[in-house]
Amino acid sequence: MAPKDLAGELTEQLVGLQRVLRRRLRRGLSAPPLRGAQVELLRLVAAQPGIRVSAAARELYLAGNSVSTLVNQLVRAGLLRRQPDPLDGRAALLDVTPAATDRLRAWDVRRNELVRERVADLSEEDRTALTAALPALRRLAESLQQELSPQLTEDLERIPDHLAQVPEHRPQVPRVPRVPQDVP
Repeated sequence: MAPKDLAGELTEQLVGLQRVLRRRLRRGLSAPPLRGAQVELLRLVAAQPGIRVSAAARELYLAGNSVSTLVNQLVRAGLLRRQPDPLDGRAALLDVTPAATDRLRAWDVRRNELVRERVADLSEEDRTALTAALPALRRLAESLQQELSPQLTEDLERIPDHLAQVPEHRPQVPRVPRVPQDVP
């Protein structure tokens, strides 16, 4: 397959797989579904407890005001805690709540069970092909991540934490397209 065809087919299949997984898993939710950016932020904070809002914005390639909005939504939903940074009272440190941890874990368990069942239904040849493709998919993801950022990271790092949270001082940062995330 030509690289252009491979890129289009790969993108179509990954996006389609993500969409189907999200739809299937949302059926059994008792709580309202979260948007992709909310889930990305929760997963980041769960992986890096105590992260500042500005650092989360850099990691997610979002403007500080966008992350502040997500933080406010998730705090109201009882999924995120925001506390003043003891080193800089103008900045906030983030941590997930037990409810968020439980919700993310339940989503992951359900998603993994669903995929495990479907993979088990595939032929041995297909399972072997999927296993063989995983290292290349990881390298592709790393390459895309590395490519994203020199200038954008530099721009975001120039924004002090306290200015990223004040509406009249929010610089406009270009949005970078992201791969949709699971939405518990």
